[in-house]
Amino acid sequence: MTAASELSESMENYLEVILALEKETKVARAKDIADRLQVQRGSVTGALKNLGEKGLINYEPYSFITLTPTGKRIARDITHRHHVLKDFLLNVLQIDARAAEDNACRMEHAIDKKTIERLILFIEYIHVCPRAGEDWLKSFTNYCRKDESERAECSQCLAELKDSNVCK
Repeated sequence: MTAASELSESMENYLEVILALEKETKVARAKDIADRLQVQRGSVTGALKNLGEKGLINYEPYSFITLTPTGKRIARDITHRHHVLKDFLLNVLQIDARAAEDNACRMEHAIDKKTIERLILFIEYIHVCPRAGEDWLKSFTNYCRKDESERAECSQCLAELKDSNVCK
């Protein structure tokens, strides 16, 4: 098994936060990690020991914390999955920003690399394909904004499509 496959959702969250703190301040501190994750310092200490034993972070009690090259690779992968999922939820499914963020955070831990790659291709496709692209996305956005009673039946939608320039 790889180090990434042995990580719990909680441990992945720690790596993600450490990466963010490194980007902001070059190093992470246990206090800052606890604040970001809204957990007790004691919980952070146990998690840091675990991640250190797995070779994912450089950690000594009361010192700065940094990611090892392997830890950084895993953290970047987790962060990438998060951003792709959030983009999909926000811009394709039209979920509000807070819900998109919360759901992306939960989903990022369950989705595998092949699925995220396919999701990226789908997002690219709807933005560049003239048959699916922006018109399709705008139509879906409008559909989502309607309440249930306003949503057209398929036959009505097809009739509207037939009358539009799309089929001509």
